[in-house]
Amino acid sequence: MYGGPVLKGLVIDYAGVLTDVGADELYAFLRAARGRGIKTALLSNAPGASDEAKRSLDPFFDALVFSGEVGVAKPEREVYLLTAGLLDLPADRCVFVDDAARNVRAAVAAGMAGVHHTSVEETLTELSALFPKP
Repeated sequence: MYGGPVLKGLVIDYAGVLTDVGADELYAFLRAARGRGIKTALLSNAPGASDEAKRSLDPFFDALVFSGEVGVAKPEREVYLLTAGLLDLPADRCVFVDDAARNVRAAVAAGMAGVHHTSVEETLTELSALFPKP
């Protein structure tokens, strides 16, 4: 069981997580979490995204971080701290979700709680435990 600070931020990777089969349930979780005051960010090693793509993500995220736009990439510590900062949160108040274990380990080393995505069902189970409904 997680026993650290109260978690107020959810940072999630795109490719491999939000592109997974059943990802609609993850998008629903993100929308519900935002409705409960959890701040959300997309953190992707992509070079960037079109304005249209960014608009389609706006309902789910408070911040969009693309490595190509910020000049730092996962698994570098700075990108996790930068993303938490964009949410106006310290890293230890954030959870990071990625399908690459090395990126999750790096986020944990930067102070975040980590969830290694292996399936939508397992990720939702872990996120529901980390962000229980009031």
